Amino acid sequence: MDLRARHDTVGSLPVVSLSGSVDLSTVPALSDALLRLVTEHPGQEVAVDLDGIDVLDDTGLGVLLGAAGRARQGGGDLVIVTADERLRQRFATTGLDRAIEVRDRLSR
Repeated sequence: MDLRARHDTVGSLPVVSLSGSVDLSTVPALSDALLRLVTEHPGQEVAVDLDGIDVLDDTGLGVLLGAAGRARQGGGDLVIVTADERLRQRFATTGLDRAIEVRDRLSR
């Protein structure tokens, strides 16, 4: 399966919505999408919508952490958006939700 990324703005929040699978073969596409999101919106909060993701491996978690770090270095932040309980549980188990804010929807 492949990974698709759609860049959009919801209100004033820049968002990349992902669908498909995040695994070793699609990590370069994920990295490119997140780098674009963070570099095009320096100093802003940006969001990654994972509701369309069916697989997210450990490499993908690392890429998300790296993108959050880059956003913070530029004075912004990155948040993850997903209502998927399976993903939210994985973030809790791995501790990712302590490093990156995880929301269940785009609006606060």
